[in-house]
Amino acid sequence: MIPTSGDAIVLAVADGLGGLPAGDTASAIAIESLANSVGSADANSLREAILNGIELANREILDLGTGAATTLAIVEIRSNILRSYHVGDAGVLVTGQRGRRRLQTMPHSPTGYAQEAGLINEAEALDHKERNLVSNVVGSHDLRIEIGSLLRIAPRDTVIIASDGLLDNFLSDEIIEYVRCGKLHLAANTLAIETLSRMDGSEPENVGGHPDDISFILYRPS
Repeated sequence: MIPTSGDAIVLAVADGLGGLPAGDTASAIAIESLANSVGSADANSLREAILNGIELANREILDLGTGAATTLAIVEIRSNILRSYHVGDAGVLVTGQRGRRRLQTMPHSPTGYAQEAGLINEAEALDHKERNLVSNVVGSHDLRIEIGSLLRIAPRDTVIIASDGLLDNFLSDEIIEYVRCGKLHLAANTLAIETLSRMDGSEPENVGGHPDDISFILYRPS
């Protein structure tokens, strides 16, 4: 959670690729680079600062020469106007109090593109044998940053920024049901416990069951 010099806040989750070396280093570089860039920016240059932070992180991770990489999901929020940025299969989901989906980013992955094209549904994507493949990462010469449109969020909307450790173990409607209303810290606690239960296979009747690390942020306007 990165404060700014104005009234905006930047929320970010970075998830180092476990199949490559030094994923923890890559994710730390991404967050540190983003925080440094955003922290020195004024309110009118926040979008540019976020993009610069991602690009600086990309160069620094490439300079490691180890093949390290990370995914990254970011939201900037100012005066209840939200914009998302993401690279890879970390993502952003925004829901209203009644469960209306207001925003959901598309994973940069073979299964994400297949789902977007209508070739497979969400449940099939979560159980696909290529579910763990990612097509776009920070730490690549072919980095692509996807920038969302501006979205005005209401006082009872909930914003989720999460790694694939959460997103690969739940249908999006299930996540929405956990977080759309009630006290946010209780929703976060329940969601974390439920995710770990799915990861260890104790709920075989549900989708998921994919062991992974998990990071997520829940945000609701005050």
